[in-house]
Amino acid sequence: QVAIEESGGGVVQAGGSLRLSCLASGPRVSDYARGWFRQSPGKGREFVALINYTNATIKYGDSVKGRFIIGRGNIQNTVYLQMNDLKPEDTAVYYCAAGSIPTAQGEMYDFWGQGTQVTVSS
Repeated sequence: QVAIEESGGGVVQAGGSLRLSCLASGPRVSDYARGWFRQSPGKGREFVALINYTNATIKYGDSVKGRFIIGRGNIQNTVYLQMNDLKPEDTAVYYCAAGSIPTAQGEMYDFWGQGTQVTVSS
């Protein structure tokens, strides 16, 4: 069984930055694509970014392009999400997921973390 744990959420002012981390543990975790999704109250789940296991495929949601960066961390099996120029509309619970297919469709991911809250004040 794969376990996913997110960290790095918090409260930041608009224009600021935060860096989220996603640590995965379990069998074959290094073979999985990793995706970041977010959900705010009253809204559906939104795709944020993904990276596949070879790092050859990276995609971003339209609302975060040019501001967020996804990458592999220095710690094994860690993926980070660097969030810059944050806006109040970025406020949400951010989830990390792992799956065999690098896709923006959340339902295709097999393993999910509990999420970390990001709050951006205006």
